[in-house]
Amino acid sequence: MALTGSGTIEDNEQTSGEPLVTRAFLVPFAVVCTMFFMWAIANNFNDILIKQFQKALELTRMQSGLVQTAFYLGYFTIALPAGWVMTRVGYRNGLLIGLGLYALGAFLFFPAAEVRAFGFFLAALYIIAAGLAFLETAANPLITVMGPARTAAQRLNLAQSFNGFGAFIAPFIGGALIFTGVEHTPGQLAAMAPAEVEAYRAAEALTVQLPYLALGLLVLLLAAVVRLTRFPRVDEEHAGGAGLSGGIPASPMLRRAVIAQFFYVGAQVAIWSYFINFAQDLVGVGEVRAAHLLGYSLMAFMAGRFAGTGLMRYVDPPRLLVAFGLIAAALCAVAAFAPGWTAVIALGLTSFFMSIMFPTIFALGIAGLGARTKLGSSLIIMAIIGGAVFPPFVGLIGDKAHSLQLGMLVPLASFVVVALFGMSALRARAAGN
Repeated sequence: MALTGSGTIEDNEQTSGEPLVTRAFLVPFAVVCTMFFMWAIANNFNDILIKQFQKALELTRMQSGLVQTAFYLGYFTIALPAGWVMTRVGYRNGLLIGLGLYALGAFLFFPAAEVRAFGFFLAALYIIAAGLAFLETAANPLITVMGPARTAAQRLNLAQSFNGFGAFIAPFIGGALIFTGVEHTPGQLAAMAPAEVEAYRAAEALTVQLPYLALGLLVLLLAAVVRLTRFPRVDEEHAGGAGLSGGIPASPMLRRAVIAQFFYVGAQVAIWSYFINFAQDLVGVGEVRAAHLLGYSLMAFMAGRFAGTGLMRYVDPPRLLVAFGLIAAALCAVAAFAPGWTAVIALGLTSFFMSIMFPTIFALGIAGLGARTKLGSSLIIMAIIGGAVFPPFVGLIGDKAHSLQLGMLVPLASFVVVALFGMSALRARAAGN
């Protein structure tokens, strides 16, 4: 496979002094890494919104899980059109479209909070996710071609480390700006006058306005930077094929990657969506401290991204994926059956081992697709629909069982699927495929 920009990147042996990122791609690499950071903020603000909407809009856990359903439905429905659009307008224009949609969705939070309509919020989240589908469909394959092909998984893990940093700070920022720390029990709410309850819920809804307004403005600033950045041309035609018009690539590894990504994203979103509720149920902490605990878990996620990038210099990425998948499954078993802090800590630690999963699955799935890389990328991004399916299901288990612990068996099974994908990648490499 040969992908060219201002120079040519080929599947040949890497010299010992060759950098991970080709010199001509350094500035675009930095800009794209900033996007990884920014979409992590949107993704992980959702974990704060789930708890906040339970208060402001009087939702059950299952209903609040629809936040993730609307969000990841946006990924699912827009990822393939995003790939199609980018075959015609190019990667940079695709990034600009994505940033524009992201900003629009963020700005819509302002009127949604005024009318306090859950459907309005869901529509805004769908638009944000539509923008992120454009960003991820473009950014992930761009990163893989910004250096030698055989280090694509390592390079993508490095770029995704900035996503991990955004995920780490999002609960702290969101918890500080959105949570008020005012929590009333059902009994306290029943004792309050209807006007007091209405004022309380209205005030809680309005807390999302300024954070999302600021987020939208930051995204527009990033769009201006992208507009001014000169992205090297990425020519995929040398690999043969005809972009999105040639049908689904006949790649067993791509099909397995789509399945693995579906289960991985479902597991990740389910764990993070209900981590605040999980911690409050098991150890009785307040919402702000629970948000901080989620932040510490996501700090482990960020650390795992950097650690995984380093480990891949010595351990084959599929082998590392198998090990991390099995460890994450074991930690979910502890979270499902252990008491108190033991369960909370185990669930928090899963983030470290989830860290390498998305980028490694992605890089292995699109390897060798050539001109059909955009289609392969779109299909893997569509698999993010797992994040729409799993949270309401886990929330339903929590509502029915009055505990989220049994719900952690769902991500346990998902991490086993990820480990099986890693094993299949190892077998494919051993067979020379």
